[in-house]
Amino acid sequence: MSTYDVAVIGSGPGGYVAAIRCAQLGMKTAIIEKYSTLGGTCLNVGCIPSKALLDSSHHFEDAIKHFEEHGIEIPGEVKLNLEKMMDRKSSVVQQTCDGVKFLMDKNKIDVYEGVGSFEDKTHIKIEGEGDTKTIEAKKIIIATGSKPVSLPFIELDKERVITSTEALKLKEVPKHMIVIGGGVIGLELGQVYRRLGAEVTVVEYLDRIIPTMDSALSKELQKVLKKQGIKFHVSTKVKSVERNGDEITIKADDKKDKEIEIKGDYCLVSVGRKPFTNGLNADAAGVELDDKGRVKVNEHLQTNVDNIYAIGDVVRGAMLAHKAEEEGTMVAELIAGQKPHIDYNLIPGVVYTWPEVASVGKTEEQLKEMGVKYKEGKFPMRALGRSRASGDIDGLIKILADEKTDEVLGVHMIGARTADLIAEAVTAMEFRASAEDIARMSHAHPTYAEAVKEAALAATENRALHI
Repeated sequence: MSTYDVAVIGSGPGGYVAAIRCAQLGMKTAIIEKYSTLGGTCLNVGCIPSKALLDSSHHFEDAIKHFEEHGIEIPGEVKLNLEKMMDRKSSVVQQTCDGVKFLMDKNKIDVYEGVGSFEDKTHIKIEGEGDTKTIEAKKIIIATGSKPVSLPFIELDKERVITSTEALKLKEVPKHMIVIGGGVIGLELGQVYRRLGAEVTVVEYLDRIIPTMDSALSKELQKVLKKQGIKFHVSTKVKSVERNGDEITIKADDKKDKEIEIKGDYCLVSVGRKPFTNGLNADAAGVELDDKGRVKVNEHLQTNVDNIYAIGDVVRGAMLAHKAEEEGTMVAELIAGQKPHIDYNLIPGVVYTWPEVASVGKTEEQLKEMGVKYKEGKFPMRALGRSRASGDIDGLIKILADEKTDEVLGVHMIGARTADLIAEAVTAMEFRASAEDIARMSHAHPTYAEAVKEAALAATENRALHI
């Protein structure tokens, strides 16, 4: 039987990063993955393939709608080759997963393929195809991730009534895709297929899309996506989803309790994700789960069993790949006797539609609920020379700062490249910068980042220069 200092169950961004950091710190490490490729949901059927399709569909839309205004003329009709687009997506996924395998080899981490389940608190049984083995580990990190959830009355046939996993590999562009859920995944994939020619209708139970983000972002994103041709039904409760051949019929009650009916040929159910612990046999190790199926952990991500930790989507908090990575690093360093920390308030959230949406810190709604007195600075992206040069004029940047101390409490962005710009806000808030600190920093011209400076100026005695 092989013995390890640390064994990690699950090879998603949290799991593989935890394994790498453990190995860097001198621990003999193993990682267990039930699928034949490493990388978990994010790399295989989540972040990476969806961004590949978002980028490809963006190029396609630009060629049809925007090349001409830039003086680029294409003889003949611009045609979509969906098979080739999907092949490129698959190639990007394979390269990324192969990169993780390379990192495992580089760091001398033993990789086991199979379902890992506890025999007790230090022994893990690994059941592969026609092969079962047991390994022993002093410390174990659970990183088994999450999977899509549905509504109890919806039958997912994975052909016409689908999850994000199936939406990433369709063989045709839907005529009309109905998206149930106005969160990140539904909007991103909805925009992909809208660009490729599908009619797209989003049905959201709550009163706005991306409901966990600042309401200013919800309002602006819905306005922009409506302009792109996506239809929305918010404050709408889906009651039934029926398939008849290739036709899907959805019945729902709108905000006035009036029944509406929507017909399409595909229905993407995107109402969230739930922790995945199937096959883990947590009971055998004495590991406790909460009423939502999450592994219970303390502030050090330690379970009730002292040598077992859990990270990522399978524990409390936002289900984000970069949150899982930070947790994986923290646990590895804790095991090594170091004293790392994570400020969960400073984990940014991003929606990779175009325009992109990004947010960190407290929303305006949260500050009001907390009774915190704050000031606000806003700046529209259309006022930037860089935005006019690229044609990306939609969006805004909003900075919320403490009314007395001027400390930045939240930054909320929608616009071109805000997924990258948000790092400036995270850095500033990590060092407890004031709005004036950001306002007095030099920002290169012309850049999208100038909008951050201008929003900070707006929050500092309304001093924005270009509006």
